[in-house]
Amino acid sequence: MKARDGEPADGPGGKAGRRRKRSMGKQNLAGWLFSTPFLALFGVFMLFPIMATLLMSFTDFGQRNVRRPLEANFVGLDNYTKLFSDDQFMKALFNTAYFVVVGVPLTIGLGLLVAILLNNGIGRARTFFRVGFYAPVVTTIVAVAIVWRFVLDPSDGLIAGLGDELGFTAPDFLGSETWAMPSLIIMAVWRNLGTVMVLMIAGLQAIPTEVREAARLDGASAWQELRRITVPLLRPTLLYTTVITTIGYLNVFEEPFVMTQGGPSDSTLTVSLDMYKQGFSFFNMGYASAMAYVLFVVIMGITVLQLRLMKDNTK
Repeated sequence: MKARDGEPADGPGGKAGRRRKRSMGKQNLAGWLFSTPFLALFGVFMLFPIMATLLMSFTDFGQRNVRRPLEANFVGLDNYTKLFSDDQFMKALFNTAYFVVVGVPLTIGLGLLVAILLNNGIGRARTFFRVGFYAPVVTTIVAVAIVWRFVLDPSDGLIAGLGDELGFTAPDFLGSETWAMPSLIIMAVWRNLGTVMVLMIAGLQAIPTEVREAARLDGASAWQELRRITVPLLRPTLLYTTVITTIGYLNVFEEPFVMTQGGPSDSTLTVSLDMYKQGFSFFNMGYASAMAYVLFVVIMGITVLQLRLMKDNTK
């Protein structure tokens, strides 16, 4: 529209442009006002503790500094260098790696298998089976621990009773350095299987049925269909489930805390449990904070590596 003589053009500097700017400014202000409660809660309960913990990791903050935090001594990188000469922390790091390397593939593999069976192989009572597999996810760790203690008890447990009937002696699963960690891994896989199953079912249902039907018409076997069609089309879902499962297993705390307290002989001690003990049992809070940030760096590094390795395959 052509401007009249002596009037500004109707553009960014014109009346319409100024009105749009005022309208956008009011919308932005309204957005910030509505976000204020969340931002306040996030700042108080998330951002402030994160920054305080980071600063704490460079100090010798302990029980004596709870009331007088500013009296903590700055120690620089001493907490971080001490970690890698701490045999207990290195043992916890190894145990956590063992838990992840064994537990994640088992959880993803079994979750995919169960999802395929529930999506294709089971016709009747499908909802019942889905709820049954998902039930451990929403069950409290205390209830889960009671059940698994009964199952693994070396004298009166379910496996021990089965062993008596079949003529073999069941080992002391939670009291053995050899069996304690595998027992916790099995428990964790059982507990987290439902989450992976639900995500995999969602991914399977997103695969077009025409693709499967075309493969079957071409004579593809069930294995070929799984390998050539299902898994490639499920790669985005596999990537997501692998990342979140790995992060969860790197942070494993509840299973060893409730079942074994890190024993026997630190064979089930994980980084998160060691961090908890250092911070809340021995009150070495600066040292525990350094552990937390080492674990954070490990999680970030592994997550970035997983995303880069699978990025090309998910396009």
